[in-house]
Amino acid sequence: MESIVIEGTPKTPSVNFDSESGVLQLRGRSIPENSIEFYKPLVEWLDEYAGKPQSKTAVNIQLEYFNTSSSKCLLDLFKKLEVMHKNGSDILVKWYYEEDDEDMLEAGEDYQSIVNVPFKMIETED
Repeated sequence: MESIVIEGTPKTPSVNFDSESGVLQLRGRSIPENSIEFYKPLVEWLDEYAGKPQSKTAVNIQLEYFNTSSSKCLLDLFKKLEVMHKNGSDILVKWYYEEDDEDMLEAGEDYQSIVNVPFKMIETED
């Protein structure tokens, strides 16, 4: 299975979904013109990955900012991970936020309360 690597832009996050290592990473800003179009290949990739996941899957989310439409797409990704988790996959979402960014911390906590997937909140320096 191919990994997905997408360079980040000022409006889209960098993506590195590595099927070999089981490390899935989103980093940067997520304010694409069309969030559904941007995230659709990631959701489809997760569907395929779910068929034969690694023994451990680490999901690293390091977003500085995301818009409302991106938040819905992120939830779609987390719901795919939730199904994998229910099917016995070992999954951990690491949600990174800057120490003074209450909004990003709250967003991570909101996702944590919505989906049944282990989350770890990680504070970073500015």
